[in-house]
Amino acid sequence: MSWVISHAISAVKSETPHLAQDARRARCGNGCRQSASLLRTGRADGLSTIGSTVTQDQERADGAQPSPWAPLRNRIYRNLFIAQVVSNLGTWMQSVAAQWFLVEEHSSAVIVALVQTASLGPTLLLGLFAGALADLFDRRRFLMFMQSYAVLVTLALAVLTNLGRLGPTSLLMFTVAIGCASALAGPAWQAIQPEIVPREQIPAAATLASVAANASRAIGPAIGGVAVALVGPAGVFAINAVSFAGIIVALAGWKRPKQSAPIEREHLGQAIISGLLYVGHAPIFRRILSRTALFLFPASALLALLPVAAAHRWHLGAAGYGIALGAIGFGSVLAVAVAAQLRKRVSDNVLLAASAAAYGTAPLAVIWLPFAAATPFLVLSGMAWLITLTTLNAAAQLSLPRWVMARGLSMYLLVSTGSQAIGSYIWGAVATRAGLDTAMLWSAVVLGAVALSVPALPLRPSTGKVSVEVSTAWPTPRLVFEPCPNDGPVLVAVRYRVPAENLEKFIEAMSAVRRSRMRTGGHSWRLYHSVGQPDTFLERFTVASWSEFERQRTERWMDFDTEGVAKAIGYTVDHTRRHGYYLAVRVRR
Repeated sequence: MSWVISHAISAVKSETPHLAQDARRARCGNGCRQSASLLRTGRADGLSTIGSTVTQDQERADGAQPSPWAPLRNRIYRNLFIAQVVSNLGTWMQSVAAQWFLVEEHSSAVIVALVQTASLGPTLLLGLFAGALADLFDRRRFLMFMQSYAVLVTLALAVLTNLGRLGPTSLLMFTVAIGCASALAGPAWQAIQPEIVPREQIPAAATLASVAANASRAIGPAIGGVAVALVGPAGVFAINAVSFAGIIVALAGWKRPKQSAPIEREHLGQAIISGLLYVGHAPIFRRILSRTALFLFPASALLALLPVAAAHRWHLGAAGYGIALGAIGFGSVLAVAVAAQLRKRVSDNVLLAASAAAYGTAPLAVIWLPFAAATPFLVLSGMAWLITLTTLNAAAQLSLPRWVMARGLSMYLLVSTGSQAIGSYIWGAVATRAGLDTAMLWSAVVLGAVALSVPALPLRPSTGKVSVEVSTAWPTPRLVFEPCPNDGPVLVAVRYRVPAENLEKFIEAMSAVRRSRMRTGGHSWRLYHSVGQPDTFLERFTVASWSEFERQRTERWMDFDTEGVAKAIGYTVDHTRRHGYYLAVRVRR
């Protein structure tokens, strides 16, 4: 059997914007087809009906920038922030306890090092799935489920350790299981931030989240070492389980608005493909990912090789290494006070370039200066690290529409984690072959090149400024029969009449239209020029099914997509276009 696009389902469409019709239920069968309006929500998030839970007591006055601490005045955000800090501390404490347990079991150095791999590896493997799941299901409930799973697994680990039934292999398996919970929850956790704080507080919220992560990284291992000495590895594992439970309590206190029941949820595989299509045709977001990878790849050398430098360059013990890490963490805390002021005075691109250059001084200080003299540069590197990542993370959250928020952020986490993992391995290999000085020197050189690359590859001017609200400007099809949700593929044909003097400008404007169609679910996009009517153009693209088309039209089409279409229509004869919609039917070969 083969598919042929042949069945027209609508006549010429009016150009007046329409609101999506109310959903109505109908059985699909015996020739009776279900109305397309049934699919106006299509997902558990119910984007067409659910608003944000943003608190309205905003910190801004007379156009001033919000305080870097403003999100903490929001009770919901404050509770989640405290729970996040406690959970991060528990995670780092568990990492220390796991490594110490393996040392006591006389495991090899490779096995001890695999604890970090087992913790972070699931992020690389499950990132795309995590983003799709967070977009398909209620994020609050999904997070509570994953944290409950983490509590149970960590408690089982504590019990087995206390009973003396745990070995190195089983410990690594438990670590992977807990890492899977963190990997699956990560995109959903970031995606709920825009629902909790106002849009203008997103940079401040991203800064606070990074501070929590960096401070926990600096303090957690020290607390973990003390806790292992007092209560042993089993006790530390139990403490980590309690820290996961704290997030459940904080989430339970967040009363997310009631959501409409989904009429049809997007399939997981299709959701992943939709997310990849969005990223592939979103130049603003792709540039954010590029800048993230460009910075983190060379920046990973400092953190990866700092233990080697502390031991062999500065001849420090474990306490000295902890102080070095603490200096970087202290820098990230200091950055909270200066980041907001810097954003008032300079652009994000200037911040990215300056931060890369500033961070590049730390590897040079490590190889050329004694520990005391290098410490201020470690503090500076912590500031540069936080400013760079919070700038990029906030830009990602502000540039992504709600329907693909978690999937986009999963790609961001995948790129950031992958860049650090690959970079750490490569810089470690360079240090092994050519020496610590060579690896640190080249990482500083690459960071300098990254700073110089900002003018050539800057964040785009519209980053974080485009409207990501759902648009109702796509004309509602007038149907003569009602397709079933799985009918398709659907061919969309749009006819334009363009005067000769506007041809080049029209074709250039259609480039943005193409990206909008493709990132919202379309494929096989083409623009045709009639040979019989020189003023006529035909835009054609296909969508996988009628349900996908309805999602594209009512959930995924944003205001900035409408602006691109409006610009193209502005070059037409009568400032209108004519839509036609066709379903594929089966024909015998």
